Amino acid sequence: VQLQASGGGLVQPGGSLRLSCAASGRTFSSYAMGWFRQAPGKEREFVAVITWNGGSTYYADSVKGRFTISRDNAKNSVYLQMNSLKPEDTAVYYCAADADPYRRLGGWKTRSSEYVYWGQGTQVTVSS
Repeated sequence: VQLQASGGGLVQPGGSLRLSCAASGRTFSSYAMGWFRQAPGKEREFVAVITWNGGSTYYADSVKGRFTISRDNAKNSVYLQMNSLKPEDTAVYYCAADADPYRRLGGWKTRSSEYVYWGQGTQVTVSS
C-alpha cells in the first residue's frame, strides 16, 4: 500500500482543516488506517485510527471531540477533519496503514512502530 497525504496548511487558532490520505492498491479496504503527527523536536505521536470498514474509531485524548477520522473505501481514501485547532496541533501529519488495528493482547495500536505502511507527511501550522 502506498499512501499520499495532503491538505495541510496554515490556519488560525480555532479554525479547521481537512487532511486527506490517498492510497494505492486494491487491498486498501482491508487495512486499518491511522493518523500520527510529529512536532519539531518531539516524537511521532498517535492521533486517530479507523478500522477497515469504518465501523470503529479511536482518538488520542488531546484531539478527542475536535478531530474526526473517516474513510471512503470506494475512493481509497482516509480523512482527518480537524476543528477548533490549537497552536499545539502544529506538526507534520502522517497517515499510516496496518492490517490489524488491535494489539495481539488487546487494545488499539497507537505506537508508530506498530504500523507497517506510511505516507509522506503534510505540514499543519496553527498560528495567528
